[in-house]
Amino acid sequence: MALSTTVSQRKMIRRKAPRGFLKRVFKRQKPHLRLETSSDLLVHLNCLLFVHRLAEESRINACGSKCGVIKKEHVLAAAKVILKKSRG
Repeated sequence: MALSTTVSQRKMIRRKAPRGFLKRVFKRQKPHLRLETSSDLLVHLNCLLFVHRLAEESRINACGSKCGVIKKEHVLAAAKVILKKSRG
């Protein structure tokens, strides 16, 4: 293995939420909306949880159809299921 392809165990990758981007999107879409300071982090967390659930459900759909690759149809079917569950 080449030296450039190995990753050091000491190096911690810190990824922060895109707060500026989220605030800018909120301001463009709903300029009259007054949000608390940490509400953009809650929206970001909600998006990450949705994507995680979507990936899990898509994987289950792909395994159910005996397909090794997650296709567009699997994701769309998973999105329908997840959105139906979230509506209540």
